[in-house]
Amino acid sequence: MKVLLLGGGGREHAIGWKLAQSPDLRGLVSAPGNPGLAELGAVVPDIDITDPAAVTDLAVANGVDLVVIGPEAPLAAGVVDDLVASDIAAFGPSAAGARLEASKAYAKEIMARADIPTAPARTFTDFEAAVTYLRELEAPWVVKADGLAAGKGVLVTEDIIAAEGWVRVCLDGHFGDAGSTVVIEQHLDGQEVSVLAVCDGERALILEPARDYKRLNDGGTGPNTGGMGCFSPVADLPPGLKEMVLNEVLEPALAALAEDGVSYRGFLFAGMMLTADGPKVLEFNCRLGDPETQVILPRLDEDFLQLLAGATRGELEARALRFSSLAAVDVVLTADGYPENPLTGKRIEFGAVPDDVLVFHAGTKRTADGLRSSGGRVLNVVGLGPDVATARASAYAGAAEIQFEGKQHRKDIAG
Repeated sequence: MKVLLLGGGGREHAIGWKLAQSPDLRGLVSAPGNPGLAELGAVVPDIDITDPAAVTDLAVANGVDLVVIGPEAPLAAGVVDDLVASDIAAFGPSAAGARLEASKAYAKEIMARADIPTAPARTFTDFEAAVTYLRELEAPWVVKADGLAAGKGVLVTEDIIAAEGWVRVCLDGHFGDAGSTVVIEQHLDGQEVSVLAVCDGERALILEPARDYKRLNDGGTGPNTGGMGCFSPVADLPPGLKEMVLNEVLEPALAALAEDGVSYRGFLFAGMMLTADGPKVLEFNCRLGDPETQVILPRLDEDFLQLLAGATRGELEARALRFSSLAAVDVVLTADGYPENPLTGKRIEFGAVPDDVLVFHAGTKRTADGLRSSGGRVLNVVGLGPDVATARASAYAGAAEIQFEGKQHRKDIAG
């Protein structure tokens, strides 16, 4: 099969790396791609991957058999709808299915309808009404822009003035249409864990859980980011968590979507909070997580291409996916100024990166004078080992061998 992979971040490099291990892959084209993906196949950098017609034309021109969509924006834009209408197989939900991530209000509606455990929430478009509700709640306050905001539309704060200010920021258009509605929900306390699955419209096959680190600084302080690191497996999970998520979260969500006429074929990500009252859903995403992908796929002992192709055809068998006993730890190297104002264009130098370390490109570009940073999250350094402690040591050893001006990373990933 020839595959077109949409996206150019660390998640997509990991997806491309895993697809390339399939004996049935006869060609990989990535758009817009990155220098890491360029080592696996052709890249098409000058394309708007949220333009359905442009993506469909690219797929036709390259004679691809399957399109795999990495990020959420093309899904919300209806790229899959256009591909399917042109008889091109695509792995990812339709725009209607992607509303599960593109609208937090819709996600809460699905959860309520399917009796999925989650935090109580209300939705607002009026500032005064939102502030009145905020003042009825106890700290900490959780305020979310309704739509897609690149992982930066959520504020969790102990400061009521900051919470009210975030409502104003959202409704005043800081996130564009994504913030024209805000969701205010009660805070859930506990440990977070990410549980992802491959879905074929009816069935969901669970991937191994992972735990990511969203805050910029050690100790979980500083602003929210797209993710500063991750590890898998996670040792402190309650017994039967995967079965609970499958039976009480994912399958009910698929059934509720089916009631809305959506046959959901794609990745489904449940961000879970392990509370004293049991696991509850924080959010749904309609794609693989970033950086969760970078630690889950190296552990997956399956032909990833055939798995996605089977799901696209609605032909998954209800079974447990196979995973190796290896542990994986991802340390994300970010640019100075990330997440708000990352400084890019810095030359990246590689030293003696250990053999048991994978490096996935996230925000890099190849220039005439070498590799340069081009985004806030620059590289994912993934250590592998027989246990989390060994994988962690490898990841940090690898991170020490990569240098660029302003490099920053958390030092407590998987600690």
